[in-house]
Amino acid sequence: MRSAFPGFPREAIQFFRGLARNNNRDWFLPRKTIFEEQVKQPMRELVAELNAAMMGFAPEYVTDPDKAIYRIYRDTRFSPDKTPYKDHIAASFHRRGTVAHSDAGFYFAVSHKEVGIGGGVYMPAPETLLAIRHHIAARHQELRRIVGARAVRELFGELQGERLSRVPKGFCADHPAADLLRFKQLTLYVELPPDLATTPALYGEIVKRFRAMVPFLGFLTAPLKGRRSDVTQFVTKLSHCRH
Repeated sequence: MRSAFPGFPREAIQFFRGLARNNNRDWFLPRKTIFEEQVKQPMRELVAELNAAMMGFAPEYVTDPDKAIYRIYRDTRFSPDKTPYKDHIAASFHRRGTVAHSDAGFYFAVSHKEVGIGGGVYMPAPETLLAIRHHIAARHQELRRIVGARAVRELFGELQGERLSRVPKGFCADHPAADLLRFKQLTLYVELPPDLATTPALYGEIVKRFRAMVPFLGFLTAPLKGRRSDVTQFVTKLSHCRH
């Protein structure tokens, strides 16, 4: 997992420290060149290196850097927090032909506070979440094996995401997958020390975690690819609560 990417310059981390203290246009605009050169350009280079690696294990997730990298500007229209800039830089990689956030994908972010690496489905559309839940109900043991794999547990810990207080409508309360069906989001995510960002090791830490997540993303996207599986049979039996 060697890469030519040397890590972010220390100026990138210093930029985010300063931005956290001065999140306003008066501070940002004179330093926009620093952001473009010391933060965004290294991020483009890192995303390009990750794309090259993913060609070997997740080619359908390769994403153009300019589409993968999030804007630094926050959408404040519906938020009580009116600070104009994000205090990190992040990128996500979704399957070609899908809508970002609604479909499963890889994600990482860099800031002065941590390096975050993860993946899964974060903001699924209602129909997407329903399809995933049917898939989980029919094949929950497979999902448990995937998220319980040694590499996944060592690199990420437990399955994460917002949950309902009860099993969603349409599913039996005593279903053996009840704990999994309550998830509104299904993600694997870990936060690593911020100093990692300025070292060549950053690339390898991201790649090994992305690689470990491939079976997880494969499970989440299986019902979204038009595959006919035992999910269809399960849906027809669902009202009888057989399991």
